[in-house]
Amino acid sequence: MEHSEFQIGLEFWCGKRRWRCTDVGTRTVVAIGIHPVEMATVQADGAKEHETLSYEQADAMGWFDGPPYRVAEIVLDEDDLEVCSLEREDL
Repeated sequence: MEHSEFQIGLEFWCGKRRWRCTDVGTRTVVAIGIHPVEMATVQADGAKEHETLSYEQADAMGWFDGPPYRVAEIVLDEDDLEVCSLEREDL
């Protein structure tokens, strides 16, 4: 994709993951991964539980409400943008 195609709120694919644009800079795009969402829970005894949430589950829990977001925002540079697409590409 071209940098000029990105706008805040646009959902796109990069690799096997679905993303949502949260900011557009001069040469970069900032986005959050919206599918799948990996959630880790640490119990009082130190045990860790990992769970993969579907888009619908994470959205219902407010993970994509923000800013700030409950998921990390990732900066994509010019090289990353070249492999982004509006269509899901099954790899």
